[in-house]
Amino acid sequence: MTRRIKWIFALFAVLAAFDVAALATLMIVRPPPGAAISWKGGSTGTPDIGGPFTLTATDGRMVTDQTYRGKWLAVFFGYTSCPDACPTALSNMGVALEKLGKDAGKIQPLFITVNPDRDTSQVMSGFLESFDHRIIGLSGTRAQIDATAKAYRAFYQLHKEQGATYTVDHSAYFYLMDPDGKFADVVEGTTPGEQMADKIAKLIADRPT
Repeated sequence: MTRRIKWIFALFAVLAAFDVAALATLMIVRPPPGAAISWKGGSTGTPDIGGPFTLTATDGRMVTDQTYRGKWLAVFFGYTSCPDACPTALSNMGVALEKLGKDAGKIQPLFITVNPDRDTSQVMSGFLESFDHRIIGLSGTRAQIDATAKAYRAFYQLHKEQGATYTVDHSAYFYLMDPDGKFADVVEGTTPGEQMADKIAKLIADRPT
């Protein structure tokens, strides 16, 4: 094999590795498939996102979507040992709540674990102590988590083949639901808290009373 041919094969190998990495990233941050919406705020149809759920709060209370009816919801799916996306998103939400001032009482942020096998109520409580106390952690059985994630079109994939310290790929959005439980918009967890607050405040202000 000539040096030129070897170089071409090496180039293809690098490109293939890049494509795999890019695909993995897209699986985490791209919008749920089939949702006829623009993540910038407009819509081209009625997105079928959200729906009934029954989960357990970290204090042991059984809650449903009806528990929070009358409030805006900011729903985030993640897990407590997440290395960066979840802490970043929850920190940004904490900043947003502070900036919202009195309007913060109109929104309920929810952190729903996608890894209930490891994220017990005690683990969830300890994790959330590092963030704003108004963020409520929810868990449930695997079937309950699967059903809720499906309703919100939230992606996640557990990599248990990695062993005890396995990671989880997951969507990195807050799903914003209006007080009637209808989908309003999404905001990326990486959005700075000030911008996140501005977006939420506009949604609240623009909603007919």
